[in-house]
Amino acid sequence: MISKDLLDILVCPVGKSDLRLEDNVLVCTSCGAKYRIEDDIPIMLVEEAELPAGVNSPDELKCGQ
Repeated sequence: MISKDLLDILVCPVGKSDLRLEDNVLVCTSCGAKYRIEDDIPIMLVEEAELPAGVNSPDELKCGQ
């Protein structure tokens, strides 16, 4: 499980927006990109993110705007 201290400092790598924990995924509160957690390690690479519906590439993410 990801620690509260780590969750408090992590932000979306696209626009530096806050993240929320949903099951075993970190979700950006602004753009909706989902970052998986593997072995308690968040995978914060934009290229590895699950993009929200209607977004075809990380370049289309509207984060922090």
